[in-house]
Amino acid sequence: MVQRPYKRILLKLSGEALIGDGVYGISPAVIERIASEVKILHDAGVEVAVVIGGGNIFRGVAGAAKGMDRTSADYMGMLATVINSIALQDGFEKHGLFTRVMSGLEMPRVAEPFIRRRAIRHLEKGRIVVFAAGTGNPYFTTDTAAALRAVEINSDVILKATKVDGIYDSDPMLNPDAIRFDQLSYDECIMKKLKVMDTTSISLCSENEMPIVVFNLNVADNIVNAVLKQSVGTRIC
Repeated sequence: MVQRPYKRILLKLSGEALIGDGVYGISPAVIERIASEVKILHDAGVEVAVVIGGGNIFRGVAGAAKGMDRTSADYMGMLATVINSIALQDGFEKHGLFTRVMSGLEMPRVAEPFIRRRAIRHLEKGRIVVFAAGTGNPYFTTDTAAALRAVEINSDVILKATKVDGIYDSDPMLNPDAIRFDQLSYDECIMKKLKVMDTTSISLCSENEMPIVVFNLNVADNIVNAVLKQSVGTRIC
């Protein structure tokens, strides 16, 4: 059996990650790739929880910026994460992974309500748990939801999937000379305003000593390597 450095992880995915080569919506190919890598981790004995954003369908902050009431926009964003969570559940179950979607908003026909002890029990039984609808409250990002759920379920680490291979001192898409960090402290992330996660989520992780690994989702097997090899991305601790 493959040795594992982590017993339990929380994988944070952006909604945009599900778009793939498109401009909107959900790419079945991306779902398939994520599910296949999560299957490898599951087979290695790693307990996997997931938090997914909704930016591929609707982003609350963007809606508010265009004049929509922020609370209404955030609730719409939460519903978008539920759609993405159900898509992930379908992909995981096609790989033979028993999966539970747990929602911060009550919608019993499509998801279980989030109950901490029940979530932990699902993980202990080898089920994949997808946390939908963020924290269930407006004005909080899905990054904050990931930090909160990770602390609640006693995760060993948060894996933050992005479009680049770690954290840089400036945007590597715009600056070819940007410098990548191998490791950072929580305080450095906040003081340098690196914007890899919002301040609330970084502070919550800092207070609870929850490490974060930021890595590139678009590289094949990177989810597996981030867990089993710890050889990718930037570590915040």
